[in-house]
Amino acid sequence: MNIYIGNLPFETNEQELTELFAEFGEVSSAKIITDRESGRSRGFGFVEMNDDVAKKAIEELNGVEYKGFQLTVNEAREKRDDQRNNRGGYNRYGGGSRRNY
Repeated sequence: MNIYIGNLPFETNEQELTELFAEFGEVSSAKIITDRESGRSRGFGFVEMNDDVAKKAIEELNGVEYKGFQLTVNEAREKRDDQRNNRGGYNRYGGGSRRNY
């Protein structure tokens, strides 16, 4: 199962994320999402684990304080098609942003 972890402290690295979830079972992978330009953490990441231990980890870690931040932990949802390419501004097909300012 792919787990979303939000509200991570920016200094958290993938090793620390792995260690946080490893107490519940084997972590297949851990990934901190970073900004493309700056390389800085965006404050969220993903962990992959076996379904049984993943559910326990979600229950135990959602809402827990970690380094002064209250974590949001839930099953990751697949991106919808309309989220994949909507970066604001004009797209190559001439349409504008869907954002309302």
